Amino acid sequence: IHQWLRAAQADVLFEATSLNVESGQPAMGNIRAALEFGAHAITANKGPVVHGYQELRELAQSKNKRFLFESAVMDGAPIFSLFRELPVIHLKSFRGILNSTTNLILTDMENGMSFESSVKKAQELGLAETDPTNDTEGWDAAVKVAALVAVLMGVPIKPQQIQRQGITQLKAEQVRAARQQGHPYKLICRAQRTATGVEASVSPQQLPLSDPLSSVQGTSSAVYFETDVLPGLAIIESDPGVETTAYGMLADFIHAVHT
Repeated sequence: IHQWLRAAQADVLFEATSLNVESGQPAMGNIRAALEFGAHAITANKGPVVHGYQELRELAQSKNKRFLFESAVMDGAPIFSLFRELPVIHLKSFRGILNSTTNLILTDMENGMSFESSVKKAQELGLAETDPTNDTEGWDAAVKVAALVAVLMGVPIKPQQIQRQGITQLKAEQVRAARQQGHPYKLICRAQRTATGVEASVSPQQLPLSDPLSSVQGTSSAVYFETDVLPGLAIIESDPGVETTAYGMLADFIHAVHT
């Protein structure tokens, strides 16, 4: 990466390597190298946000550059940029559906497919990896929760500290029956401020049909924020694609060069 930065005399690094839940590498090292070189760093990778947000943010400030990551959660939907434009607001809690792969799997199970067939479909669509456990065991969702908590709540937290349960224990018949009875299963991500910090979790929950999250289907995502002045602030994204992620990175680039 250092050799490439020097050869290209890069002004910006677009970092889109795969997620490493445990360490955030090699993405963290790539971003650190870009900032030290004097380039803006833009990533769609959640790992560096979770494992190095404060360090990378301070490094970027010291170099008068930007470390931006809109596409790290919800594929480029304006979460981080929205909160940048809400000065002195206090985020009390959030809850939502942040992993589109498991939401698609649950939707397909409601419609009669087995867990195994639903996972295979997600893999064929390019949503799930050959080893789908990052999604199905809730790790991807936990990393997204950790990223939101670190940036929006100012509390560093590792995915391993988040109470986590995936969807692998749910049977297709159980999921179908829950929908028919009006209490469908969703993999719910949540975080709540407490007197001592933040409590965060990822787990499958049955929701009443009156809960707007119960109607989030397929690869769609949604998150609801509770703040001190804007209760019930929501961001909803319907069936995003790779172009959505790409747009988030482009928007970050434009923001970096114009501020």
